[in-house]
Amino acid sequence: MKIICSKSNLLNGVQIVSKAVPSKTTMSILECILIDARRSEITLTANDMELGIETKIEGQILEKGMIALDARILLEIVRKLPDNDISIETDSEMKTTITCEKSKFNIIGKPGEDFSYLPLIERNESIMLSQFTLKEVIRQTIFSIADNDNNRLMTGELFEIREDMLKVVSLDGHRISIRNIKLKNFYPEKKVVVPGKTLSEISKILSGDADRDVSIFFSDKHIIFEFDETIVVSRLIEGEYFKIDQMLSSDYETKIKINKREFLNCIDRATLLIKEGDKKPVIITITDGGMDLKINSTVGSMDEQIDIKKTGKDIMIGFNPRFLIDALKVIDDEEIDVYMVNPKAPCFIRDMAENYIYLILPVNFTTVS
Repeated sequence: MKIICSKSNLLNGVQIVSKAVPSKTTMSILECILIDARRSEITLTANDMELGIETKIEGQILEKGMIALDARILLEIVRKLPDNDISIETDSEMKTTITCEKSKFNIIGKPGEDFSYLPLIERNESIMLSQFTLKEVIRQTIFSIADNDNNRLMTGELFEIREDMLKVVSLDGHRISIRNIKLKNFYPEKKVVVPGKTLSEISKILSGDADRDVSIFFSDKHIIFEFDETIVVSRLIEGEYFKIDQMLSSDYETKIKINKREFLNCIDRATLLIKEGDKKPVIITITDGGMDLKINSTVGSMDEQIDIKKTGKDIMIGFNPRFLIDALKVIDDEEIDVYMVNPKAPCFIRDMAENYIYLILPVNFTTVS
């Protein structure tokens, strides 16, 4: 095999597929990127058996063939070569020569035939979103997935399609994030749980362009994202997702309308007094006079008032400040509505159309005068 392509094209392709290279594996072939130039185009592929990514890059094919090269070494070599055309040439012994200007590297590859290709999946059922929408939806929900495997379903996100609506849900036992997206067409009902790792890696690859689309295909065990010159195939998380609708309620005893930026900045200031690992709640008191936000820690204390529009009863309630910050950061509205029932019940942040819903469980606290 012998190919020539620009450094920028090769580096971009290698960076994209590297996201599917496992950090630890007992199978050395999975630590490789497959360069396939057997046809009329150059394809790069990586696959950790749960997540696989394939992308096409522009370049010249002088001799057809394929080779699997160590992903980490390939990425570092390409990254540090001059900004010019790069030649990759292999011989029958898998010896691979990478040349750019006056630099030349010789590394040993592995036979492409040993590589684990992406699974062949029939592409029947699909939906289409803009890259901007998918990237935003992931940003606005990914922080609520669980970061351990105690419950695998919590490490993924629910993608539920009903008619012309896509609902995306994540939860970790302390909070729930929901985004409802109106689709351009009507689709058959579908419910799958997509691994958070897959969505996180896709988010890094997506351009975020509102004029460029992503096609999403579903099968019983896999989901495929197809955009630009890239295909991402991921295993789904099997199992019945949590009954979210039973956790949601439109009942409330207290409702406030508040400036989101003021609220976020106030909580952000409060966290200055919290040491890492310290679980000090922010205590919010709501009366007709406004909102009072307090925090007491071993470092010190803070007290701040914020103007609000209030409906309903007075309430004193405590929250993990990080959970509030995570939700507020991804809401684009200037003003938000917050609904509360009592100090033990979940609080809801949602807009009138319910394009977004954030449920946050309160925490117990002791008042200090």
